[in-house]
Amino acid sequence: MAWLIESYKSALAKKVVMAVTGIILFGFVLGHMVGNLKLYLGPEALNHYAEALRELGAPLLAHGQALWIARIVLLAAVVLHIWSAWTLTLQNRRARPHAYAKKEVIQATYASRTMRWGGVIILLFVVYHLLHLTFGTVHPDFIEGDVYHNVVTGFRVWWVAGFYILANLALGFHLYHGLWSMFQSLGWDHDAYKKARRPFAALFAVLITACNISFPLAVLTGLVTLPA
Repeated sequence: MAWLIESYKSALAKKVVMAVTGIILFGFVLGHMVGNLKLYLGPEALNHYAEALRELGAPLLAHGQALWIARIVLLAAVVLHIWSAWTLTLQNRRARPHAYAKKEVIQATYASRTMRWGGVIILLFVVYHLLHLTFGTVHPDFIEGDVYHNVVTGFRVWWVAGFYILANLALGFHLYHGLWSMFQSLGWDHDAYKKARRPFAALFAVLITACNISFPLAVLTGLVTLPA
């Protein structure tokens, strides 16, 4: 156990933890986005999908248990991801106690320079998203089990839709920088695919961001409405 604790104290180990938890979170973000595309197929399709998620693992698991297992895994991944990022930041500051007299940005993208602030925005968004569309705590017109209704009535409020759009823009930058740097953290830096990692990260980030932003925009523009 002692060697495991000592290993985790190294910057490399923290970067690996960030990368592995990042893979888990990237997979969730992709799956979540694909499932939400059923919004465009109407209330029956989206609500049936949401109910099917609650029945995963049946009959071995009771109604909704698989979802709670997934939530616990995701929560653990988020906590470890944030903890690794925070401790790496502290290590970097301790290694350089005095700020540069003149700070220059060399080979740094906008995404990489805003990772920490973007992460804060995403964390706040996740909390609000759960309270808004999962538990209905801050949704004034929430109907249990009617996901389509909750999404449409929720995004009809312009500032709510705006917050979702802003948060997903931050998520896009976070995904882009996180994906391409993940390959290096895990040692997947071979020349055979080094040139492809930035385009892959950019494509993934743009795809996720564009689809997620399309949901509130579709509601605001009247493309997606409640059934008559």
